[in-house]
Amino acid sequence: MMRSRVIERNMFYEASRNTFEKARLLRKNMTIAEKLLWSELKNRKHFKARFKRQHPIDIFIVDFYCHELKLVIEIDGEIHLEEDINEYDTGRTADLEKLGIKILRFTNNQIFSDLENVVQEILITMESRTPL
Repeated sequence: MMRSRVIERNMFYEASRNTFEKARLLRKNMTIAEKLLWSELKNRKHFKARFKRQHPIDIFIVDFYCHELKLVIEIDGEIHLEEDINEYDTGRTADLEKLGIKILRFTNNQIFSDLENVVQEILITMESRTPL
């Protein structure tokens, strides 16, 4: 029991109760692109590792997270093209990478028009990651 609590705490990197509440709301209001990718990620035939959606990590909430591989997948809508949002994303990525987490970013358009290649890129990245 003690070990599972330590692993669980590490998986969230001491995220606050407030961050968990926000994540819960985001899970209830996923975008269409997130729902499409989630339908692939939860398919254990293709993805042998487990992903969690709208997962709290420290002060952030990531779209999808595989703790075993320390892999984050983010789906960016057009708002992420705005300069201030882009700068925030860059800083956020740097903060997550300091934790040893790899971030893959895809656009909504990639999910809608080329989901097969998105899935392939995720699988290739997963193969290159060492499980915990």
